[in-house]
Amino acid sequence: MKVTVERAELLKSLSHVHRVVERRNTIPILANVLMRAGAEGLELKATDLDLEVVENVPAEIGQPGATTVPAHVLYDIVRKLPEGAQVVLETSGERGSLQVRAGRARFTLQTLPETDFPDLAAGEFGHAFTLTGAQVRRLVDKTQFAISTEETRYYLNGIYLHVATANAQGTQVLRAVATDGHRLAQAQLAAPEGSAGMPGVIVPRKTVAEMQKLLEDKDASVTVSLSPTKIRIHVGSVVLTSKLIDGTFPDYGRVIPQGNDKTLLVDKADFAAAVDRVSTVSSERGRAVKLSLTEGKLLLSVTNPDSGSATEELEVDYEAEALDIGFNSRYLLDIAAQIEGDVAELKLADPGSPTLVRDKGQADALYVLMPMRV
Repeated sequence: MKVTVERAELLKSLSHVHRVVERRNTIPILANVLMRAGAEGLELKATDLDLEVVENVPAEIGQPGATTVPAHVLYDIVRKLPEGAQVVLETSGERGSLQVRAGRARFTLQTLPETDFPDLAAGEFGHAFTLTGAQVRRLVDKTQFAISTEETRYYLNGIYLHVATANAQGTQVLRAVATDGHRLAQAQLAAPEGSAGMPGVIVPRKTVAEMQKLLEDKDASVTVSLSPTKIRIHVGSVVLTSKLIDGTFPDYGRVIPQGNDKTLLVDKADFAAAVDRVSTVSSERGRAVKLSLTEGKLLLSVTNPDSGSATEELEVDYEAEALDIGFNSRYLLDIAAQIEGDVAELKLADPGSPTLVRDKGQADALYVLMPMRV
């Protein structure tokens, strides 16, 4: 194999594929990136057996062939080469090594045979639909913060992507939901053509993080293909294939409150800043902030026996009966960060019931937050 490729192109592709490779591997081949030179250019592939990323790089092919080399080492070499450099990659058959040349720099890397490299992408994908980069980013960004990190409830370690009926008129939407048991995030958009009848799938946390990094171009066309066990994301020259979480996502609809009759409208920026300030004295473990609501007023307070107390008052739009309720300040700030408009709408019931949070005037995203005792 002999390939000449522009350093910037190679670096961009390696930055996508090398992230999949775990730093510590008990299976040596999984530490490597597969490089295959052919008529289409240079194909790079990396996998951790759950997630696979493939990308094609424009290259001048002197001799077709394939090999695998340590992914992180190759990425670091290319990253440190001078801008504009032409990188020559050439295998030496007898010694089982790859030569990397750029200008006067020479590197020799140990290789493993490409026949040992696993293939994750086999199998049929029964459903496929196309969205823009901005649409997929929105579904992911609005919900990923609520993904659970608790490994025992593995079925919560991802985003639940499914088609749902949004209203009594039967409007179909593509909906993303994530929850960790303390908070829930839901975002949706009109169901795209091809999504009807798709299985409800749980996309793992690591896959979600890789999707976010790949979807830099908001106008890019993103093809999503699904089977009951795998998801494939095709954007530009990159194809990401991932196993799905094998589990049943809970009936999240039962958690979303329907009858909360007390409405609080508050300036999002003022509210977030005040929560952030008073939570400075909260304990690292509890992070509790108390919201005391009376007509037109919101008093935020924190009491920590070890470090002191803090209060701040805000003028708000609230006309219901007085209410005291406590929340985890970190969770409040996470939700506030998702609200795009100037006004946050909180629908409350009582100190022990979940609260519904929305962006005033937007119906395509909602958040549910469980209260804390304070």
